[in-house]
Amino acid sequence: MEFEGPAQSFVDEIIIVENVHKWFGEFEALRGVDLRVKPGEVIVIIGPSGSGKSTFIRCLNRLEEHQEGRIIIDGTELSHDIRNIQEVRREVGMVFQQFNLFPHLTVLDNIALAPINVRNWTRDRAEEIAMKWLTRVGIPEQASKFPGQLSGGQQQRVAIARTLAMQPKILLFDEPTSALDPEMISEVLDVMRDLARSGYTILAVTHEMGFAREVANRIIFMDAGKIVEENNPEDFYNNPKEDRTKLFLSQILHH
Repeated sequence: MEFEGPAQSFVDEIIIVENVHKWFGEFEALRGVDLRVKPGEVIVIIGPSGSGKSTFIRCLNRLEEHQEGRIIIDGTELSHDIRNIQEVRREVGMVFQQFNLFPHLTVLDNIALAPINVRNWTRDRAEEIAMKWLTRVGIPEQASKFPGQLSGGQQQRVAIARTLAMQPKILLFDEPTSALDPEMISEVLDVMRDLARSGYTILAVTHEMGFAREVANRIIFMDAGKIVEENNPEDFYNNPKEDRTKLFLSQILHH
């Protein structure tokens, strides 16, 4: 599979996160997160459950609202201004753990729906683009089926195709393989590898360490709402600096 790349971004840093804090009631889920990402970078975020990984990437397209600090996506700051939020969401595609497909629509209609409604494309154009992405993720023959007739791995590939049809520059993955059976994980990771090579800016929360080692420019380790350590994969795995990182790696790499 060879993906064509995303639309060009003309900023030096496509994601700027400065001192971001997020509370759920009394609980501080993000405690001063800073991150800068260049266009085309692939960042893998790892950490124990409850470390704030998912909350963090959900803040990047305003699925969660941060209360302090700044988030700037491709030159647009995420604020209370609904126009800014819509602008950012056009640039940012998200793939979740659950596939969130409409069960009563065919695979093709699931993918074509948003481009027709949000980008005002004709049905013909939306279906043509939908078929193109279904071919890219390797399942064009499933176009007329319903999600319930597909395996979990196929459904997740449909969800990725649906995200790509909206032509985002940035892709967020929130544990995209954790609901899948082991034999389906690799087919989804293969698609993600191809996207990583195609110039998309990717932030992926995942437990798939082999994938992280192979495609990430940087690995970020989060714990208790903070970024504890970040580095290139080689140094991250071979010489982690923080004790907390060493402990986490010893737990996940030796199981």
